[in-house]
This record gives sequence, C-alpha cells and structure tokens, in this order.
Amino acid sequence: MSSDVKILDGNTFVVSDNAGDIDASLTDPTGLFSFDTRFLSKWVLTIDGRRLNPLSVDDLQYFEARFFLVPGTGTVYVDAKLSVIRQRAVGGGFHEELTILNHDDKAVDLDVRIEAGCDFADLFEVKDALKKSGDYFQRIDGDRLVLGYRRETFERETWISATAPATVDEHGLTFAVTIAPHGSWTTDLHVATGMDAPGQGVAHPKYERNAKKARPNMARSLDKWLDEAPRLECDWGSLKATYQRSLVDLAALRFSPVALPGHYLPAAGLPWFMTMFGRDSIFTSLQALPFSAELAATTLTALALWQGSQIDDFRDEDPGRILHEQRFGEMTAFEERPHSPYYGCADATPLYVVLLDEYERWTGDTRRVRVLEATARAALDWIDDYADLQGNGYISYKRRNEKTGLENQCWKDSWDSISYRDGRLPGFPRATCELQGYAYDAKMRGARLAREVWKDLAYAERLEKQAADLKRRFNRDFWVQDGEYFALALDADGGQVDALASNIGHLLWSGIVDKNNARKVVRRLMGTRLYSGWGVRTLAEGEGRYNPIGYHVGTIWPYDNSFIAWGLRRYGFKEEAARIAAGILDAAEFFEGRLPEAFGGYPRELTKYPVQYPTACSPQAWSTGAPLLLLRTMLGLEPIGDHLVVDPALPQGIGHLELLDIPGRWGHIDAFGRGTVDVARMGRGRKQLGVLPADAVRPTARPREHKH
Repeated sequence: MSSDVKILDGNTFVVSDNAGDIDASLTDPTGLFSFDTRFLSKWVLTIDGRRLNPLSVDDLQYFEARFFLVPGTGTVYVDAKLSVIRQRAVGGGFHEELTILNHDDKAVDLDVRIEAGCDFADLFEVKDALKKSGDYFQRIDGDRLVLGYRRETFERETWISATAPATVDEHGLTFAVTIAPHGSWTTDLHVATGMDAPGQGVAHPKYERNAKKARPNMARSLDKWLDEAPRLECDWGSLKATYQRSLVDLAALRFSPVALPGHYLPAAGLPWFMTMFGRDSIFTSLQALPFSAELAATTLTALALWQGSQIDDFRDEDPGRILHEQRFGEMTAFEERPHSPYYGCADATPLYVVLLDEYERWTGDTRRVRVLEATARAALDWIDDYADLQGNGYISYKRRNEKTGLENQCWKDSWDSISYRDGRLPGFPRATCELQGYAYDAKMRGARLAREVWKDLAYAERLEKQAADLKRRFNRDFWVQDGEYFALALDADGGQVDALASNIGHLLWSGIVDKNNARKVVRRLMGTRLYSGWGVRTLAEGEGRYNPIGYHVGTIWPYDNSFIAWGLRRYGFKEEAARIAAGILDAAEFFEGRLPEAFGGYPRELTKYPVQYPTACSPQAWSTGAPLLLLRTMLGLEPIGDHLVVDPALPQGIGHLELLDIPGRWGHIDAFGRGTVDVARMGRGRKQLGVLPADAVRPTARPREHKH
C-alpha cells in the first residue's frame, strides 16, 4: 500500500498505483469508491498497447494529484521521446486531464487507450472477499460508456466520457492521436457515478458540467478551513509540518451527511472507514475542538438524528443508543450487514454526552445544548436502563447479532483485544474499564449541563450521586491489588480480566481514578512494559497476548496516546504528558507529519524509527487529530467560564511555541509557552525533540480583537 496514491473528497475517494492506474482484484482496496461502492475497478492507460512507467507524483491537494509518466524504454533508461501527464481530481466522481507531449522533431501517430471496468463491489465485499449476486450491464450512450450493475431495486452506474473524439466500446475508450513535432495533445476524461433513486432508477449524472467547478470550490473550502484554524509558530519545524498536515487531512476526511447538506463531520479513515462512526467522529471532534468547533457541532446534530429508538437485535439497537457505523452499500441495502445504521458499540453513547458538554465549554453554544437535551437525557438513560447487562451497575456488552455483529464493542474492537494476563479470552458480557470511566464522566458532565443550562437541579444532583457511587465501586472492584493498576475488564462472573493495557490511561482522562491510586496508574503507564519510548502500547510487554505488531495487543495508537496524555494533565502529571507528546510527535516526523492509525510497539532503543503497521489506515481521523489534542495538552488549554486558562508544560526541543487565534466563547486568544521539560532525562534510548536550553515558562493568554 505504500506506493498507492490516494485522493479524496468526502464520501468519494480514488486509490491508484503511482502511475495513476487502477487494476483491482476483489480484495484490493484500490479503485474509485463512493458511498461504500467501488464504481471503477479498472482504469488503465496504454499507448500503442503498452503501459507507462511512473517518474513522479505531485500530491497537489488532498483532492488532486498529478502523475508524470513515460513509455517503457527497456531495462536501462534511454531518453523517452514522449512524456505523459495525468492530472486527476475527485468530486462527484473524478476528472482527469490527460496530456501527451512529443519531444521529438518528428510527428508521431499513437493509439491511446483507456481500459475501464467496474465490479461495483461493496466495501464489505472487498474487505471480506465476497462474491456479488446481481447482474452487470454495459451500454454505449452516444459518446459515453455506461457501465452498470443491478440487483432487484439496487442499481449503480458509472458514466465515462472524454472531450476529444474517441472510439467507445464496452471496455473503454480509444483515441487515434497524431502529435506534431514538439507538440502536445490533451483530452479531459470524466467519470461520473450514478445511484438509484427509489422508483426512478439511476438519474443521469451531471458531473461533466460540474467538473471544472469542483476543484476551485474544494480549493476555496480548504483555504477557508486553514484560514479559520489557529496559527502555529514554534522553533521545531517538524511540529509545524505535522500541524499543517493534520489540518489538511482533517479537511480531507470531512464529509457532509445526507440529512445535513453543507455541514461537515469527520469520516473515520481511508480506505475502509469513509463514513460516519459514532466513536471515531466523537473522539476526533473532541481532539479538534480548540481548532474548529464545526466538526463537533455537526457530529452532535447528526448522531442525534440517528439515535436509537427501539429494540432491534439485528442492529444491536436500543432506545437512546448512539450509532456505531452507517453504510450505504449493497450488503447493507439487502440486510446482509446491519449497518443501516449499526449500533454495536458501548462507548459512543456516554461519549456523546462528554462531547456535548466539552462543546458548550468551548463555544458557549447553549442553544444547541438545549436543542439536544432530549438526546443527551436518552443517552444517559441508556447507561442505566440498557447497558447494565449484568445488573452490577457497570456498562458491559454482548452482541445480539451473532452472525455479523462485533464481538468487542469497545474501541479495541478486534476479537483478541480483551484478555487475561495469561492470554485467555473471557466470556460475555464484558465490562471494560474505560467504559466505566466514560459513564462517570458523562454523568458528571450531564449534571453540569442540567444545572447550568437545562435548569434541572434535581436531575443534576441525581446524576452526581450516581457518579460518586460508580467511582467508589469502580475503584474497589477493578483495582488489581497485586499489580497496583486497574483491570482491563470484569468478566461475566464479575472476576477481573487482569491484563495490563493502555485502557487505564483513559481512566485518568475521565476522572474516575481516586487520587491515591493515580500515581500508581501513572507509574504503570510510564513503565517499560507499557511505554516504548515512542508511546504507550495497547498491551503491556510480557502479557500473554503481547505482540508489538498486533492490532490491539501491543501496537502504539497515536489517538490512544493523545487521550492518555490529556488524562495525565488532568491529574497534574505535566512532565509525563509532555514525554508522551514528545514520543508521538517524534514518530510523526518519520511518517512525514501524517500519523498512521497504529505503528509497532517495539522498544525505542531497538529501532531508529517507528515500525509501520502493515494495514494501518492513513489518513485516519483520530490519528490526524492526535497532534491537535497533544498541542492542547502541552499548552494546558482549559476553558473556565468565559476564559481560557493556559498552563504550558512543553518538551525542551520544541523551544518557543505560539498558538495564535484560538477560537472559543472568549473570541480569539493567543497562547505562548517555551519548552522546559527534559523528556530525554525522563526517558531512555534516543533523545527526544533535541536538547534546546530550557527557559522559564511564561503561561500567557492574550485576547485578540480580530483575526489575522
């Protein structure tokens, strides 16, 4: 996947090789995808029957790329007489400008061919190597090639056309081209996607007339997004590059829900998760709040629209439950997958209340909090009425859809992520520790909203009492005495699932840890079994299922570490938070500023660079948001009423740092800090972030009257 070229815009994305070609197998996630369907599985350019060799690729914008190619000249490079430029942009399909340059002093006659094909695979079919059930068709409509697929009322079409005269057949377009000496030839290629409208069939795509508008509109949208974000100035150039990449990638992952056109929330990640995910969209919105509140506002509104309203075992739906994932492909349409939407996660519902409260703290938008009051109350009711499967006062989960539902309905949702020390897997229901932290945080934040916005004092007091009781019981029942840390989960019998895992860091973020246990938890998080030097591993070295390149059993997740660092700051462990931030931001430099979903958990002294995880999503929303939350954590940004508190604790190597024009209920504020934390002294192995001299911290927040 490292040589793949990805361009995207909302629900539409193209993944090709570095020549711009697409030649996908069933299990290969390359092609043109839109709304969970692959609309192009073959798109191959040949000249005189031969494919082209790539020279370089320009990553122009997240939605646009340019490929430079030459015909093959043998095993040893000989100056080519032709060169080819393919400039491609997505937006409702994609537009490709194909240019061939003749560098010879003689005219040349060429047979230029675009081979096109569509398997119309559902993204689940690509992921799970499943065969299709419907029928394919092709037709030539004037100068257009139409490729289609039909299964009962489910219909999809791809329309392909060009501006230059072409011979169109059922497998592609052929151009007979003559290019003068030192001349050029150009055509625009248009690929439009069509989806069925109920009772109307597939509407004629209008992409050709909109193609040239798409790029300027997307460019303006990106410029506006970047202009409205805070400006970062610091002595460490790599951090500035990582920050810029995070903002651009978040812009790329934005999409507009069908029910909320013109409003944007973050999709989870490319290539498998370009859709709304309850948990991922919430976490990413939390990370991005100090930089853009728009994502949180849309996420809150969209998730409210699809909040569970009934008992539905197929979709794991309950009244008040927040969805896990929504899909639009064929398998969902025919209920071969439950994602219309699917509710099989136990954390998105309490996290919804957490996001609503944090959003109000940053923005002061009490109107939205009032509008969403019923949604938040239903989410809080779900914790007590439906999530307590064992009757012990804890959130636990057990899938009701045994065929296609998720076994683990926490953020570590792979099959082997929850285990005992010796590697055994517990039965169901399972009550993972971080779910209890989220429930505690949701009740405390819900109480604040009830008291200050909804003006329901009795409800606030009831929630606070429930939260206090939960905290007391949790610190008793989950505490592993012989290890001095919190158990990963409670099993179906109420016994401790005693593996040491990164989940304990989320407990600090939620505030459920008693103060007298906090330092012991921090000692475990920063010990050599969990902390690799690059970050906190998902599972501690030495546990039965530990694997440094296991998805949730030893890798390092930047998202996970960003919330762990935030939790460390909450309990006053500023230096430890700075150390985690330093390791993750160091790793970002090796990934050219784009943190992947996960990377290897090998000890830092063993590797000069973070080891790539082979199938990590990139870009992925909550990894893209990790540097943003780490910036907030290092600067100690916390909204208190109508003011923003700034309390920096920065690694030395960052030097001087300024975050300018931080938006919020206070207008815009600038924050400043200088690195003083010697993370190299705290750690081991390769020094992190250099050894710039430490100056005195100057915690400063200066209001701004206007935006630069």
